Amino acid sequence: MARLAGIARHARPRGPMEPLETVEVTVEGGLEGDCRGRVKPGGRGRRQVSLIEAKDWAAATGEIGVHLPWWSRRANLLVEDFDLPKEPGTRIRIGDVLIEITMECDPCKRMEEIAPGLMTTLTPDWRGGALGRVIEGGTLNIGDTIGIEA
Repeated sequence: MARLAGIARHARPRGPMEPLETVEVTVEGGLEGDCRGRVKPGGRGRRQVSLIEAKDWAAATGEIGVHLPWWSRRANLLVEDFDLPKEPGTRIRIGDVLIEITMECDPCKRMEEIAPGLMTTLTPDWRGGALGRVIEGGTLNIGDTIGIEA
């Protein structure tokens, strides 16, 4: 069964990631306490939430022979047993939160700072994850179920 396996946030750019068990999510601010979630005036909020698949993270780090916690990717949500949609506009429900996928989360050079080769192994087939905007807020908890919303 598809489920939310991890939650993390960072209070400032390049700041440390903080793994969580639960978090409040709002349309205006994304994950509470995360620096990327707030929608700027006139903005579209296309990067409010970042998601990565557990199997993709394991494959990418395995290819370069390193073991790193998933939040090293700097993603907010780790999904398990779920293929993230690669179609912008697709909506996924995680617990009572609704997120619309907006774009691929391309790996940046920051990944090379973490481990040489990581940027390259995260590049193919949306392996670096997806970005989304919050459509309906609520509380996220590790273990929440995930599904595509029609």
